[in-house]
Order: sequence, then C-alpha cells, then structure tokens
Amino acid sequence: MLLAREFVAYLSRELVKKLTPANLETSNPQAVADVVANLITEELLVEDRLNDEVRDILGQYSDYMRREGVSYQEMFRKIKNTLIAQRKVIRASGRDTGDSMKLSRDKINDMSHKIVTALRKTRELRMKKDPNDVRLEIVRDITEILLAEDKVDRAARQKIRSQKREIPEGSEEWELLHKRYYSEELKKLGIDLTK
Repeated sequence: MLLAREFVAYLSRELVKKLTPANLETSNPQAVADVVANLITEELLVEDRLNDEVRDILGQYSDYMRREGVSYQEMFRKIKNTLIAQRKVIRASGRDTGDSMKLSRDKINDMSHKIVTALRKTRELRMKKDPNDVRLEIVRDITEILLAEDKVDRAARQKIRSQKREIPEGSEEWELLHKRYYSEELKKLGIDLTK
C-alpha cells in the first residue's frame, strides 16, 4: 500500500478531529475514524490488487519475454495502463500522475466523494454543513496531512542517503532504516502513529 496502515489510521483520526465540531457532530469519533480508515484502506488496496494481477499475467509470459528481450518494467507499465483504462480505476500514486504527494489529486478527490457518502450512511454522526462543503474540507485536510507526510518521508530518505556507505533502496536494511527514521521524523512533528 502507498500509505502504511498506521498512517491511514492516523490520517483518519486527524480528519475526524479537523471536521468536528464545525462540520460534523458525533458522540463516537473513533467509530467515524474507523469508517474513514476502512474506506481509505480499501481504495488503496484496489491498485495493489491490480499490481498483483499484472505480475501474475507477466509471470505467465516470463520465458517469452526473456527470449525476445522484452523489458519487464515496460510491459508491466503497458499492461497496468490498459487494465486501469478498461476498469476505470483512478491511479492512487501521485508520482505516477506527476503530483508531488504520494496520493494523486484525482485519488484524493475520488476518496473525498466516497468518504462523504460513507459518512452520510453512518448513524454515528450528523453533518452540520452541506455535503460538498464537507467534501472540500476533507480534500484540504488530506492534502495538508499528506504534504507534511511527504516532508517526513523526504527527510527519512535523506538520512539514509547521508550514511557513510550506500544502502540500496528496497533492501532489508534500507527498509528498516527508513521505518526508524520515518517514525523519528513524525515524532518531531508531534505525530505518534501508535496512538
């Protein structure tokens, strides 16, 4: 997933905090945050499942691709683009669409519509403003939180690059260091994902 589950939970809690009491009224903010977290997680898993499907397709043609000298990455991109167009999936990755954040603006907009729809169906809250006003506030809040997260991710990556020896991205050591530095940088901003 593009965002860690812990960060999705944090994002959902922050959204509920920012939306109440001006936009929403709820006696159970955790239940509302859970609804939002489940929706965001499901939206991000759509593209993960699509990537797995593309890997399965390419696995069937690995011998052919090796014989013909076809690039795995190029074929992966072509097949994924074809499936995205056929299924009308909105790309989650902002970097694939030219956005600087992890999530694309289109995906944030799409999720905001789905979040408002889900919130209108739940009995745990009452909307105090027009649903579109709430949706626009959700877009602003998600964007603000993701911009802060992007700064944290860049700082963690910079710390890894500043090591005395080069650590290849994707290696187990890189992943462990990134997780540690990422967590440290989040704590500097007062964000504790374990809460």
